[in-house]
Amino acid sequence: MQTEKATDRTIKVVPIERRNAADLPYEKFLREYVIPNRPVIIKDAMPQWNALHRWTPEFFKSRFGAEEVDVTYGGVKMSMAALIDAVLASTAEKPGPYLHKVIIHQHMPQLLPDLSPENAYGFPRRYCSPLMPKRFRRPDGYLKLLIGGVGGKFPLMHFDGDNANAMISEIYGDKEFVLFSPEDTPNIYAHPETLTTSQIDDLVNPDLEKFPLLARAVQYRGIIQPGETIFVPSKWWHSARVVSTSISVCTNMLDRVNWNGFVAESCNPRIVKSAPTRVVKAAYLHAIGAVMSAVETWQKWFPHGALSRKLSYVSPISSLADSRRKMLLESSRS
Repeated sequence: MQTEKATDRTIKVVPIERRNAADLPYEKFLREYVIPNRPVIIKDAMPQWNALHRWTPEFFKSRFGAEEVDVTYGGVKMSMAALIDAVLASTAEKPGPYLHKVIIHQHMPQLLPDLSPENAYGFPRRYCSPLMPKRFRRPDGYLKLLIGGVGGKFPLMHFDGDNANAMISEIYGDKEFVLFSPEDTPNIYAHPETLTTSQIDDLVNPDLEKFPLLARAVQYRGIIQPGETIFVPSKWWHSARVVSTSISVCTNMLDRVNWNGFVAESCNPRIVKSAPTRVVKAAYLHAIGAVMSAVETWQKWFPHGALSRKLSYVSPISSLADSRRKMLLESSRS
């Protein structure tokens, strides 16, 4: 464990655990990280991706230069060419924009072949299911494109909605992550109106006079490089800072482990005002969760059976069983 000084207090810093994909089969990943809700950085997680060889700032400028994209500040749009120029000019003192609103299958589906076959550790699982209510159905896990320059960062420290796990895979450049466990939530100063985001906007030089409880929290830190992916479990607060011009992608995952939290968040009285509606919605989500659990168990017991292949459409348990998921993804685009 390391320590860092901030004003007159000491902040504890713990390196995020690192593993090599060659020594981490998927079932072991589930057992050691997903189920206990522990973060990990995995090396060589997606060596098959053409994106690792093709995606550079120049690639995006030449291929998508004229396309307008949303940038971090205030609903402003700019061309991809202008964004790339600003990203390349970004410095720690004057950070440029950070692209995080491009949903690949919606806005730039031409990129999808460069991300195939998908990251074996980071596929959407229950988000793929046709049983999911339409507003929650994300057959690609809401796959996002992230581009930023030195000093750039995601605008808010947060944890992902839906009680979802997240997987961020680095393609170009280096990016540093800072995570806080759910147990430290009382020390993170969540916004009163948006409980998934923090009021703390600077973790490099935090204001411990304004946020004194932050000194009680433990920071988990790690830098991911091209070909590496970081697993951010549900309810873990996280923020990212670009170390060198960075291109990465992010996806969300939902399965039986974080399902009850998903139901609770979806039926939060702040979101669903009517008590009878909450009861009905919770009952439905628990019911389809039970169905998906049964389907997943069957696939695990009989992985090579014809019925398992058919049932994988309802709730796939591995990225290898994704042909029917891809059918659903195609239908979602139409």
